[in-house]
Order: sequence, then C-alpha cells, then structure tokens
Amino acid sequence: MEEINLKDLFSYFIKKLPIIILVLVFTLIIAIGYLFIVKEPLYKGETTVILVQDNAPVTQGDITLGRNLVPIYTKIIKSKKVVNEAIEKLQLDVEYQDVVNNISVSSEDDTEMIKITVSDLDSSIAANLANAIALAFKNEIVNIYNLENVYIFEKAEIEEAPYNIHTVRDLAIFTLVGMVLGLGIVFVIYYFDTSVKDSDELEEKLKLNVLGNVPMYKRRKSA
Repeated sequence: MEEINLKDLFSYFIKKLPIIILVLVFTLIIAIGYLFIVKEPLYKGETTVILVQDNAPVTQGDITLGRNLVPIYTKIIKSKKVVNEAIEKLQLDVEYQDVVNNISVSSEDDTEMIKITVSDLDSSIAANLANAIALAFKNEIVNIYNLENVYIFEKAEIEEAPYNIHTVRDLAIFTLVGMVLGLGIVFVIYYFDTSVKDSDELEEKLKLNVLGNVPMYKRRKSA
C-alpha cells in the first residue's frame, strides 16, 4: 500500500476545497428539501394507565400480578374491539389497521403503569385517540375479567410541536454527512491520482536524481 504524506494530503484538500463545498451544498439542498417538503410532522398523544385494586390495600402480590398482566393487557389495548370502539366514539373515517400501526404500548420501567402512545398527523386526533383507547380498554377489562383495576392516571394532551421534527439537529447531522462525504470523495481522487506533482515525488518514484527544474513560463499577451 502506498504511503500517504499527510502534509501533501492536507494541501490537496485545500486545493480541492471547491469540490468539498459543492458536495456540502448539494447535501444541504437535499436535507432542506427532505425536512421542509417531504418529511411530514407527526404528533404524539400519550395516556398513562395504572393497574390498581379498588377498595382494598395494595399488597406486593397485587403489584406483581399487575406487572404480570401487562403483556396480556398490551394485546387487549391493540385489539380490534378496543381500537374500533375508540374509532367509532370519535367518528373517525379510518380503518383499524391504519390506527393500530401508529399505536405503541409500553410498561413504565417494569412497573404496573402502562403508557399508550398514538401518533398522527393531527395533534388533536392523536390525543383524543389515546384517551379514547384508554377508556375503551378500561371498559373491556371490566367486561372480560369483571375487574375494575384499571385507573387512567394521566390523560393525553394536545401537543403543539411535532415529535419527529428537529430542524437544527437534523441540519447539523446533514452538514456533518456532507463534509465527510466531500472529504471522502477528495481523498479517493487523491489516492488514485497517479500524476507526478513535484520533483521530490519524481525522485522517489524513479529512484533517480533530478538535475534541474524548468519553471513554468506564461507568455504575455501582445497588446
């Protein structure tokens, strides 16, 4: 493998700076088009429910039982019966599959608390759906198990800002990508450039001494 002279490489980068800038600008143009035209803002609606025992002191056994029920309750939350009940209540013109794909259910730090998250292009729909699903889930647990151990701890509120848009951070990432890409392209050009750039390089390649240099002469244009 040919040894790379870092000083020559740095000089080569400086000489090819217009290429690096061009790649960077092109990358930023793509980034701006994607962030402001293609990428759609999504909003979250998050509702938290907690599994409790009504009218009785909560024991460690109750807490353990609640944690064990989380996987089963997760499937019930995303079931057709619960989701379709929420859709009908809000009178939305959407299909079950369109909604369930945007629902995520998770337990809070391995506790008996369950977070229901719904994402949508409309912030009010996201919040209302999360709340409606939590209520439908609570009613379904009563119907199935005859238990009233689901308490809606925190209702979803309408978010003002989309969760998937971080313009400054994304532009910084694209800028870094553009610079790395530009430097990478110039490095590849440098690595595969077999032309002789100066007398020292010529001596090294041919293993011969250079007797003299002929300076480049530019003829002046006649007036």
